[in-house]
Amino acid sequence: MQASESVEVLADRAAAEGRFPEAVAQLERLSAERPDDQGVWLKLSAMLRATGQLEAALSAIDRSLALSPLDFSALLARAFLLEKMGQVGADQAFTFAIAQAPDEEQLSPAIRKALAHARSRASTYWLEMQQKLCRLLPPDLDGAGARRAERLIGNVTRQTKPFVQQPTHFSYPELPTIEVHDRERFHGLEAIEAATADIQREFDALVASRGAELVPYIQYPDQVPLRQWEALNRNKAWSALHLLKNGERVGANADLCPRTMELLASLDQPDVPGASPNALFSLLAPRTRIPPHTGVANTRLVCHLPLIVPPRCGFRVGATELEWEVGRCFVFDDTIEHEAWNDSDALRVVLIFDLWVPDLTSADRAVARAVIVGSGGMGTEAL
Repeated sequence: MQASESVEVLADRAAAEGRFPEAVAQLERLSAERPDDQGVWLKLSAMLRATGQLEAALSAIDRSLALSPLDFSALLARAFLLEKMGQVGADQAFTFAIAQAPDEEQLSPAIRKALAHARSRASTYWLEMQQKLCRLLPPDLDGAGARRAERLIGNVTRQTKPFVQQPTHFSYPELPTIEVHDRERFHGLEAIEAATADIQREFDALVASRGAELVPYIQYPDQVPLRQWEALNRNKAWSALHLLKNGERVGANADLCPRTMELLASLDQPDVPGASPNALFSLLAPRTRIPPHTGVANTRLVCHLPLIVPPRCGFRVGATELEWEVGRCFVFDDTIEHEAWNDSDALRVVLIFDLWVPDLTSADRAVARAVIVGSGGMGTEAL
């Protein structure tokens, strides 16, 4: 056994027997011999703390972290040390440790308990920070400004997280990342909403018709690498009655919905051969959840007009959770992660259609159209 190894054995034995000052002496000698050994500094810090030498223990743990800045054990030990010392940085130190925590299955019961304490302290810290920052906001913020400010504070205090556009195929540069868009930017939505009862009647007639083409919303060949749709692929738990599909009119359904088609014709829908416009009735069966996913192209947005909404239905895009309200449209960016659920015992029905992103110029639209068509419209079968 080498000398440094025998010193470490002696230090470990002394620590196990509660002879902490002796363990400190051995570990200080060992740290001089092996200054780049992160584990030695971690042990030394623990023994210094056990002997009440808190400042020295903090210096030793900082040496340990200088060698391995993301070490969970060292980060957690530093947070508890700062807490014991009554220092204001303890709460933030707990958040740093939490960020590096491994799966709890890998942790001992004692460490799990310590981690639970860390999460409690961090939660209190971020809540107090959120309240403090909210008090500092200008009092005259308008609705949109207040919403953005609150989201900024939510991101800073870990209550929310930033979400970005993640189109599966077509990512047009320099477009804004907005989860839910301002309704005022889209002509025709008020007319659609005013005709909700007409649209509902046409849907009812369509469903009752023998000629209606009701298909699974998701239809991919088995070999396509889209594991997120495995449970819903070709599953009528999430079904669609297409009126417009990839730019083509679905006559069997559209013929029975003349008022709906008239209203859709007044909207600024994308006109991309083989890809858009799209419009459909989306039927989500009871006890069905649509997993988090992202759309194909950030050049278009998606609008929902809820028609039948039982209780316990919901929708999330990014960090924004919305409740469907019958007859009330909302427009969202489907290239930002979104999901939906129907936890009720009844059917949920929404009219869905796409819209051009209003920030695109006519030249931008021509470019997007050319690229999508030229690439064969890859992925556009998934509105």
